[in-house]
Amino acid sequence: MTPAEGGSGDEPGAPLSDRASRDVAAGLVLVAVALFALWAGADLPLGTLSAMGAGMLPRSLAVLVGLFGVAIAASGWLSAGEGLGRWSLRGPFFILGSVVVFAATVRSLGLAFAGPLSMLVGCLASHETRWGEAALFSVALTAFCIVLFRSLLGLPIPIAWFL
Repeated sequence: MTPAEGGSGDEPGAPLSDRASRDVAAGLVLVAVALFALWAGADLPLGTLSAMGAGMLPRSLAVLVGLFGVAIAASGWLSAGEGLGRWSLRGPFFILGSVVVFAATVRSLGLAFAGPLSMLVGCLASHETRWGEAALFSVALTAFCIVLFRSLLGLPIPIAWFL
C-alpha cells in the first residue's frame, strides 16, 4: 500500500519511490564499486594468510565494501526514508578533477606543490569552503605526506621540481 492509499511506504510490497531510495541507490553504488574492484584485481595473486599476495587486501576490501553495500541497500529497501531527489554535479566534478590535477602535476611540480593544489581544487566541490582553513590544512597534510612517503617509507616521490 502506498502513502496515497493510507500506507506508510515501508511495506515490503511498496514501490521503490515510496521507500528509502537514497539508501538503496547508495548500496547499489557500493556494490558496483566492489564488483569493479574485484574485476580490476582479478589478475593479482591472492596468496595465503601467512604469505599474503598483492591481491589479498584489495580483494578483502572489495568484499567488505560489497557486503556493506548489500546491507545498506537491504535496509533502505525494508524501511521508509528520503527519496533520491536532485543533486549537483559540482561535487563529483571537482573531486575527480582534484585527482586528475594531482596525477598531472605530481611528477612535474613535485608533491610539495601538487598536494596543496589538488586539495584546493577539491575544495571547490563545496560552496561552504573556508579558504584559510583549507589552505592551512592542505599545507599541513602535504608536509605530513612528504615526511611519511619520502622520509619514513623511502619512496622516490619528487618533492619539488627544483629539488
